[in-house]
Amino acid sequence: MSTQLIATRLQRFVHRNDALQLALVLTFWLAGQAIVSLTHLPVPGGVIGMLVVLLLLATRRLSILSIRRGAEWLISDMVLFFVPAVLAVLDHRELLGLVGLKVFAVIAGSTLAVMSVTGLAVDLCYRRM
Repeated sequence: MSTQLIATRLQRFVHRNDALQLALVLTFWLAGQAIVSLTHLPVPGGVIGMLVVLLLLATRRLSILSIRRGAEWLISDMVLFFVPAVLAVLDHRELLGLVGLKVFAVIAGSTLAVMSVTGLAVDLCYRRM
């Protein structure tokens, strides 16, 4: 078999395998964690991993089809990642009173601010294109 044929078959296998794509996404996260721990950067490893993925996608070294299904699986089950936070709130009853309302107001306000600035930035970028 030629090298090109093997590469094409491997690429098709990755594009059709959800578990392998999830492992690839987690590999980028772990690589980001390793970079952060080696360089002592004040940035989360997941952010560095996403920047590596962005760089690979921008240079066309990585196809979006190679990570799409794995990323969609993570996003579809994202609610499960918030269950521990809900259980922590139930352990701290004071968050169900006035303190909780203040915390909720800060979270809601900051979320609204981040979403607004992101929307404006995306809109500005589209207008420039």
